[in-house]
Amino acid sequence: MSGVMKRMGMIFRAKANKALDRAEDPRETLDYSYQKQLELLQKVRRGVADVATSRKRLELQLNQLQGQSTKLEDQGRKALALGREDLAREALSRRAALQQQVTDLETQHQTLQGEEEKLTLAAQRLQAKVDAFRTRKETIKATYTAAQAQTRIGEAFSGISEEMGDVGMAIQRAEDKTAQLQARAGAIDELLASGALDDQSGMAKDDIAAELDRISGGTDVELELQRMKAELAGGGPQQAIEGGKTDESQQSRTQHKFDKQ
Repeated sequence: MSGVMKRMGMIFRAKANKALDRAEDPRETLDYSYQKQLELLQKVRRGVADVATSRKRLELQLNQLQGQSTKLEDQGRKALALGREDLAREALSRRAALQQQVTDLETQHQTLQGEEEKLTLAAQRLQAKVDAFRTRKETIKATYTAAQAQTRIGEAFSGISEEMGDVGMAIQRAEDKTAQLQARAGAIDELLASGALDDQSGMAKDDIAAELDRISGGTDVELELQRMKAELAGGGPQQAIEGGKTDESQQSRTQHKFDKQ
């Protein structure tokens, strides 16, 4: 059972792969890949924007802290000028605490600036790859479309396409039926001529009538031949007619004798 199940699974995967390959359009696959790359590029750009926003926020905080530090330093000087050393010491202590925060923020600012530069460079490289892929994608799509059209034209001319195959089969069937009907008509004509079949239309002639028609046709030919001979011999049309009448009388007597028999 295990071997049978493995074989069934392999057959199913093979058929599914064949069906997918037949249904896949490379142009659609390329467009989908290009869309995914655009989405990735958009995410990288969004990351660059987020890092730049954080960097800008740190810069604002640094400006505020530096402003407070400068203010505390001025207050310390003013307190010393007034003889208030205790106030000057407090102002300088607060300024020292603020200076530590400024140092931490500057470190974070440098880190964010470095990350921003890396992301910007990555976005530029990705943008170049996406542009190159788009150009190659359009080239491949155009080539595929041209090859597909050329293949269809070639199949149409060679007659191996499905549509042309159906047309060819229809033409072949029509030719076979036509040949069959022609052969049947020829066979019927031969059977009617030989008398093997009866003509039900009443237009058929018996053997005697056919013989009389043949003799009559031959008589007409003989008369015309005699007339032409007389004209060539210089006897004139009248002599040719009289000679023809004589031959006709003789032919009539022959036919009368045949009728008696």
